[in-house]
Amino acid sequence: MAEPAIELIGIDKRFGAVHANRSIDLTVERGTIHGIVGENGAGKSTLMSIIYGFYQADAGEIRVAGRKVEIADPNAAIAAGIGMVHQHFMLVHNLTVVENVMLGAERSPLLSSGIAKVRGELRRLEEDHGLEVDPDAVIEDLPVGLQQRVEILKSLYRGAEILILDEPTGVLTPSEADHLFEVLKQLRAEGKTIILITHKLREIMAITDTVSVMRRGEMVATTKTAETSVAELAELMVGRRVLLTVDKGAATPGDPLLTVKHLTVKDSRGVTMVDDVSFSVRAGEIVGIAGVAGNGQSELLETLSGIRKAKAGLIVLNGREIDPAREADPAEIRRIGCAHVPEDRHSMGLVLPFEENENAILGYQSDPRFQKGPLLDPGAMRRDALEKIEAYDIRPADCRLKTASFSGGNQQKIVLAREMERDPDVLLIGQPTRGVDVGAIEFIHKRIVAMRDAGKAILLVSVELDEIRALSDRILVMFAGKLVGERGPEASEGELGLLMAGIDEKEAAE
Repeated sequence: MAEPAIELIGIDKRFGAVHANRSIDLTVERGTIHGIVGENGAGKSTLMSIIYGFYQADAGEIRVAGRKVEIADPNAAIAAGIGMVHQHFMLVHNLTVVENVMLGAERSPLLSSGIAKVRGELRRLEEDHGLEVDPDAVIEDLPVGLQQRVEILKSLYRGAEILILDEPTGVLTPSEADHLFEVLKQLRAEGKTIILITHKLREIMAITDTVSVMRRGEMVATTKTAETSVAELAELMVGRRVLLTVDKGAATPGDPLLTVKHLTVKDSRGVTMVDDVSFSVRAGEIVGIAGVAGNGQSELLETLSGIRKAKAGLIVLNGREIDPAREADPAEIRRIGCAHVPEDRHSMGLVLPFEENENAILGYQSDPRFQKGPLLDPGAMRRDALEKIEAYDIRPADCRLKTASFSGGNQQKIVLAREMERDPDVLLIGQPTRGVDVGAIEFIHKRIVAMRDAGKAILLVSVELDEIRALSDRILVMFAGKLVGERGPEASEGELGLLMAGIDEKEAAE
């Protein structure tokens, strides 16, 4: 029998008091897709970072193809045939595809000669693996799905036989995710080994051969995927039975708390991103906005929260009229009773070098509760943060820890706790469960429904159609900046998908 692609034996890692990995044993067979699942903070990303050389284990060993290897840094991982595609891509946005692929792996002292060689190798990789992308395109001009494709090409160009993907579909549309899975299947057929880190259990069931489950730093199970189920994996991850559907009764809507009239928003290039949009959200209801990313949902949320100015239109929030062309001010929007959970927690929701307790009051630091004379009161901030940590099960429970040291899902909980615990009348929430595990998804969904039942008006934006259909009382569909339809939660995925593509049922029938 062939040696396993990679073996981990007794891998142990601590960060101060946090025991991130506890004597982990793992065997990944060559030419398979091996899934690793676990709650946020279970130690998955730490383990993969050890394999890729970002961290060094305190104890244990790594074997690649039966040979013990020392992986002191990512260069050593690449030399051992290991590549990694990170959840947040490691690309230089103002460079081209070919420049990003060769960056750090230049093979000629003459740059022009090196670029020519890379271009030829890139063409071969694209043809062999179905990863076509314009080599001269600038990264910032490419959609997210193609940026991820560049990351995979970078690893293949460097000779990766083992490819680690960390939450690869977190920012992809359903069609982009489907294409990624086809690419992974093809790589598997060619003998490559894939390690897939994801919180999406249905993807695990659809694409992997074997799945391992981590909980609180330990490896608690490894099984053939065909011999398990979503429910069993969820229970292994969380340590209890998990509700996989949203439990909510019928809405009892009241008066509108948010009304949008003829809103038009342009981006910095003058391109219309929100085009004459009108709708309302009533007290005691969740209105979901479905759409493929890039069709104006982000700009809509940013305008409603005061971050971005509009070209025209009117917003009525809690009975107060706001001219978004002149009065865009996030602090004033918060004072009126509107909270905002941004779609991108890293660029808009958190300051990662800050401590957790500092991020827990970000935007609300003028609240008298956190003041001590002219200065902030660190004791009050930390007490408030610890209450939120307990209420939202944020791990580790350390309010003095730098926010960058929390897992993505726990970072999301920090933002959600900060905004939801202000008890706003209107909640704008973008991608609430992006990068969040199944147990935390259940918790977040319950919180959103509880806010609705308490009479709050909630506007929900998500690329997850299952989430939109499960949570929403009404669904609005955006395409090319316009609202192209309204449906109830009983609408099928196919029906919503047609609207998201700019096709209504009549056109599709013709």
